[in-house]
Amino acid sequence: MFFHRLKDRYTILFIIIAAMTVSIVGRLFYLQIVKGEYYKIQSENRLIRNMPIKAPRGEILDRYGRPLITNRQGFSVVFYKEYIKSGALNALILRMINVMAIHGEAYIDTLPVTPSEPFDFDFPGVSGDTLTEKLAAFRIACKAAPDTDARAVLYALKDKYKIEDGYSDADLRKIIGVRYEMESRLFSDSTPYTFATDVSISCVTYIKEQGDDFQGIGISVEPIREYTGGTLAAHILGRVGVMYKEDYEKLKSKNYSMNDKVGKDGIEKVLEEYLRGVDGVSSVEQNLGGRMSKIIDSQPAVPGNYAVLTLDAKLQKTLEDSLERVIKELQGRGESRGANAGSAVVLDVNSGEVLAMASYPTFDPSKFNELWGTLSKDSTRPMWNRAISGQYAPGSTFKPMTAVAALESGAVTPTETLLCDGVYKYYASSGYSPVCWLYSSSGHGHGYQNVTQAIENSCNLYFYEAGRRVDIDKLAEYGAQFGLGEYTGIELSGEAQGIFASREYRKKLGKPWYPGDTVQAAIGQSDHLFTPVQLANYIATIANGGKRYGVHLVKSVKSYGDASTVFENTPTVVNTLDMDSKNYKAVMDGLRKVNETGTASSTFANFEIAVGGKTGTASVPSGAANGLFVAFAPFDDPQIAIAVVVEHAAHGNWIASVAKDVIAEYMAVDAVEDQIRPHNELLR
Repeated sequence: MFFHRLKDRYTILFIIIAAMTVSIVGRLFYLQIVKGEYYKIQSENRLIRNMPIKAPRGEILDRYGRPLITNRQGFSVVFYKEYIKSGALNALILRMINVMAIHGEAYIDTLPVTPSEPFDFDFPGVSGDTLTEKLAAFRIACKAAPDTDARAVLYALKDKYKIEDGYSDADLRKIIGVRYEMESRLFSDSTPYTFATDVSISCVTYIKEQGDDFQGIGISVEPIREYTGGTLAAHILGRVGVMYKEDYEKLKSKNYSMNDKVGKDGIEKVLEEYLRGVDGVSSVEQNLGGRMSKIIDSQPAVPGNYAVLTLDAKLQKTLEDSLERVIKELQGRGESRGANAGSAVVLDVNSGEVLAMASYPTFDPSKFNELWGTLSKDSTRPMWNRAISGQYAPGSTFKPMTAVAALESGAVTPTETLLCDGVYKYYASSGYSPVCWLYSSSGHGHGYQNVTQAIENSCNLYFYEAGRRVDIDKLAEYGAQFGLGEYTGIELSGEAQGIFASREYRKKLGKPWYPGDTVQAAIGQSDHLFTPVQLANYIATIANGGKRYGVHLVKSVKSYGDASTVFENTPTVVNTLDMDSKNYKAVMDGLRKVNETGTASSTFANFEIAVGGKTGTASVPSGAANGLFVAFAPFDDPQIAIAVVVEHAAHGNWIASVAKDVIAEYMAVDAVEDQIRPHNELLR
């Protein structure tokens, strides 16, 4: 009986085990055979990743709400290290480079070695001791021996990056260029590397169609800055660019990621904290190859604030077009064939607002990366903002300043006349006898001149004597009140301070100041060097009766959401010079006559708007003299001031038409546009 019961129990146990086995096998069959493909796909899609949604930067608008920089959606090619098989990175890089070449796309390569043989070091725009220091630091970073040539440095980098043998030197250089960039931008499992931005749809389609050959490559959609006017205001607006280790160290505490774009220069850099938006995030499922399969959750991005500048886009275009036209016309004109660069600034006389600012030649910020090599080697320096960084002797545009100093200090009176017989003989006994420009061309002088006539005719001898009477120390005091040789306060980085000729400046150089230096300083020569924006602010200060404003470009910053004011700029009076009314009238009358019967009359003779102005011709160490012109209009109610400088123009009166074009455009502006429209209208 006992054995019979035991046998029954074994039978039951066997049946149970058999049933379980059949059930498990059946389930496995179902899972692996019937549903195998389905669960394979599901398992591959179970990699969860948080993907950032890049926030659009705030738009930049002109004073009337016209867009200068907006955003559009573009495609970027991104390397994801965690999806790249071990040892496959270098081959993948070369494949991507070849794809870029086939589709005519650009990618970033900042390795300071020429891209093709014979290889050489390439540090654009760097020379002298700075070049020596940069080259030494680069060799150390590459783990190369001192004094090694560019090819040897490439092979040192080959070892550093553990690049396999078998690549040609040309391909090796391409791969190293990207590996160097990856290192600079902290490429890692947690930090993807954006290889190229704003690539074409045809390139994206090719990469996706050949997906098996590009494991670890992803395509992201992100905002791309759109410059609505092309090169318009390029030096002012600036550009954005990728972040490098140095940038990241400074900004990581402000929640920047390594793949964020940041303002590199211009207004983009100045207003970085306002223009930058708040990134959103998407939680997505990805397969083992890094391809997205499903969005699980999404938090939208918040665009940055938008900025309203003081610029008038129409006036800016007029200024840029006119400056370029005049320079190109001068290139075929005898004395001024060397003219190839210049700048101009237009200010609101009663606020210091920059209405327009041009620097020629210019560049296209949307193509900065692909044209960097060419731009950096261009001898005309198209990326250099001459309006704030160029320093020029003012020539005769300085004479109204000397006139104000002489009149206000009592060195001369409005009615007093001084004789110009062509040769200044005060220092003749010491062998120094400077002449008037008229004597150099005709052999005679201007005769007796009062201050108004001297400004009208730009008489050197009058201002030699007036300057001698004032003396350089008093002249420097007045120069400071006009902001000459002083920072203007403009928001852009790179502004030069300029130099006001003085005993103090010579002392810094360890050189003496001679009496003859004073008379040369009085006519705008000697050590004087001023920026075009300083010259514009100086003539604006005369035009408005003595108020010098701080110069500014940013009018306001508005919230993207409700257009509320985040920041507003208030015009600031930096200095006030109270001029005697008779002295002021004498100077102003001279400035009016310059354009009616004087040195610029050929340009303004039949112009319907009364304009005050002054021409200037400043000698330079080599080549034709620089041409300068400052002006304000309308004469009876000054609203705008203009300074124009063209390098090697030979004569100041040859560039006065730039100011004429600007004044004509400004006076035609519809007054209704003076009010900034609501934000929702600006974006229509």
